[in-house]
Amino acid sequence: MAEAVRTGTVTAVELVEESLHRITEVDPQVNAFTIVLAERARESARAADARRGQDLPLLGVPVSVKDHIWMAGAPATNGSLAWAGYVPPADAVPVARLQAAGAVVVGKTNNPEFCYRGYTDNDLHGLTSNPWSLDRTPGGSSGGAGASVAYGATPIALGTDGGGSIRIPAAFCGVVGHKPSHGLVPVRPGFRGWPSLSVDGPLTRTVRDAALALSVMAGPSPYDDRSVAYPLGDLLAAVTGPLDWSTLRVAVSEDLGWAPVEPSVRASFRAAVDALADAGARVVEAAPDAPYPTELWNDIALPEGYASEGPLLERWGDQMTPGTREIVEAGRAATARDYLDALERRGDYARRWAEFFTDHDVLLTPSMPLPAFGTDVQSPAGIDGVPVDPFFDDWCALALPANLTGCPATAVPTGLDPDGLPVGMQVMGPRGGDARTLAVAAAYERLAPWAERRPRAVLPMDT
Repeated sequence: MAEAVRTGTVTAVELVEESLHRITEVDPQVNAFTIVLAERARESARAADARRGQDLPLLGVPVSVKDHIWMAGAPATNGSLAWAGYVPPADAVPVARLQAAGAVVVGKTNNPEFCYRGYTDNDLHGLTSNPWSLDRTPGGSSGGAGASVAYGATPIALGTDGGGSIRIPAAFCGVVGHKPSHGLVPVRPGFRGWPSLSVDGPLTRTVRDAALALSVMAGPSPYDDRSVAYPLGDLLAAVTGPLDWSTLRVAVSEDLGWAPVEPSVRASFRAAVDALADAGARVVEAAPDAPYPTELWNDIALPEGYASEGPLLERWGDQMTPGTREIVEAGRAATARDYLDALERRGDYARRWAEFFTDHDVLLTPSMPLPAFGTDVQSPAGIDGVPVDPFFDDWCALALPANLTGCPATAVPTGLDPDGLPVGMQVMGPRGGDARTLAVAAAYERLAPWAERRPRAVLPMDT
């Protein structure tokens, strides 16, 4: 798209009008967008066309931004009545960088209240459905982002991931999602959220587009003191050039030794691993010597959440989406000592993963242990016959290690389950190893191309 705009083959205005048409055509069924910035997008598209010929990597490309992420002059409600009508005064750094690269933001996408859940519903903007089956969830918390890419609104959506919130929608919606290394993409200015767990990253149709978006957004910023200068190299070269499997030590695990996983997901994952092995990957069965992560993740996420959203309880607690107040309240009792103790345990946990990556270059696991569940529940009752703790998204525990360790993880589709729902695989690597995880995901994508597969629960693509 960007090359076509740069060379004059197509105009940015035409691309944006196609995007807006697709949203008008399909979003009433899916409800992925909280607001469509049509006139602003058209103005930005005209400005992009005036820059034709400039070497901008995303010139004229339509993108969307998650409601949670700040964009100057556009509502950022965080899915909450407490923030209804709030318009931030500044762009988050990744939003500013996408726009500086020529991208045109066409709208903001839905997330659960405060991004607290692995499904997408709230009392302000309502329920978001999965384009592959409208009675299923697209996941969360970047559910609107994943759904919008899946049905063809934009090729790139900006989401966040504090406990799988990019990789869950990627798996459930059949798109690519990249959870960057912690600090690689600045996240400020913005809501406080889970500062030690959450990152901003792309959801796209292809691994190459994820790498392209990441290359634009990555790099330290004075607006975010947690941002880090990682030596990434050429991300586009990493995902487009041939992969030398003789230089990579690939570990695989269906369940990390502790997670229940549905048989259909195991079968699709094993087929993906077999395809990589047939292509030359040196694969070994291995997983880090690290415990089940949910308790540790809760011990960090809940105090951080209470520090961020606790001040809203007195005025807004009774108007929060059902279940949200209980999550906020759950962090109230934690003391500073409790939190520091949890950080110390997290340090030990992260060291175990770092040691694992001294012997292995990447680790492949299923992205999610099950396909998308129904929109009538907040979480599945069980996975492969194993009961799931209903409190706080224990069902997505396979995603939590990457957040606790700060490691990158690239989620890529592997196929459809017997009900026609997408399932996927995540490629994890050591902190700062984003180019490596993207390269392995791209190598698999070349073996099993997916980008042209479209959901049929909504109107078919006409362009």
